[in-house]
Amino acid sequence: MSEPTLALRALRHRNFRLFIAGLGISLIGTWIQSIAQSWLIYRLTHSEWYLGVVTFCAHAPVLLLSPIAGLAADRLPRHRIVLLTQSLFLLQASALAWLTLTDRVAASHVLILAALLGCANAFDIPARQSLMVQLTSKEDLLGAISLNSVAFNTARTLGPSIGGLLVARFGEGVCFAVNAVSFVAVLGSLLLIRIPRIAAAPGPAGGGIGEGLRYAWRETPIRNALLLCGAMTLTNAPPLVLGPAIAEGLFHRGAAGLGVLMASFGLGATAGVVQLSSQKHSRGMRDVAGRGAALYAFSLGLYAAAPAFWIVVGAAFLGGYAFFRQNAANNALIQSIVEERYRGRVMSLYTMMAVGVLPMGGLLAGAGAELGGPRIVLGVSCACAVCAAAAFLRYTRSIDVSPCNAS
Repeated sequence: MSEPTLALRALRHRNFRLFIAGLGISLIGTWIQSIAQSWLIYRLTHSEWYLGVVTFCAHAPVLLLSPIAGLAADRLPRHRIVLLTQSLFLLQASALAWLTLTDRVAASHVLILAALLGCANAFDIPARQSLMVQLTSKEDLLGAISLNSVAFNTARTLGPSIGGLLVARFGEGVCFAVNAVSFVAVLGSLLLIRIPRIAAAPGPAGGGIGEGLRYAWRETPIRNALLLCGAMTLTNAPPLVLGPAIAEGLFHRGAAGLGVLMASFGLGATAGVVQLSSQKHSRGMRDVAGRGAALYAFSLGLYAAAPAFWIVVGAAFLGGYAFFRQNAANNALIQSIVEERYRGRVMSLYTMMAVGVLPMGGLLAGAGAELGGPRIVLGVSCACAVCAAAAFLRYTRSIDVSPCNAS
């Protein structure tokens, strides 16, 4: 009998099956809201700069609050933290839907609610990532991480397509309402999950925030993986933030074109992580991360030079494939090495690198596009991604992710 894949091993666990089903539905709503929010702020302001500002507001709290959130994930029940943050997401989407549907919405409302969403995200992401080991096991952690990425990127494929059509036909308010309803699924799954009492408390906290930082810096593979993650997030900001300016400003494809562009990126990402989760072992993640970063740099070069919209769509597919393969591999490297007592704080650093530095990239992308146009910004991002991939492969020794490495 052949050995089961990483994905199948993770799905043996009832808690994880419940969680990934509810999360998958909710994530589709999240991406519907994401494209509607970008289109709304662009419609209200007609400014690339504001596209960067709304991204800054949504992600800056993650950069500022993640260290505190990581300590909370090490000292408080992670399941309860995720239940609370998902409830806050529902309230935020409902408020945005009401303001838009009643024609009361202004740019300031979008920015404030984006910042509130970021505050909840700062606590949700490290707790949710750290919860994976409690929903499965250390041996099946990589499969769970891969399937989480599959759910995220399947939603990234479906959500923008649905969102673009809904915006074009019904307006942004309906998209926000759909997202609010989608959170019922994940909240229901979280209420059905039963975390064993022995796993409810992560264990000794191992000092405070500073000790977690020192631990992550001492562990060279963790440090290098975090730095690569941060560099990739910065270079991912331009195609993400400038999507409306690329779809409409360069190629005149409107909201539907933006949906196609984002869906192509999500489809590529889904293909990448599905291939990763279909493996039967978890070795070689260092090479997956480094080579994925290099391939993503190549996709940015195509983005910058593309003379036609269909080439941009192809570059987006390639970029999604490469970006999320390296992202999942990085996550697996970190979670397989980290000691359990530091897991929450190290995953909060991962959150800062994967999400929190996006506001800086968003502001730089918006400002750069105002001055020199989207193509110049994409070209600079390509060069930065090349340097980051080369440095990671040069200075990170070969690491095998395996159950014996997980503490």
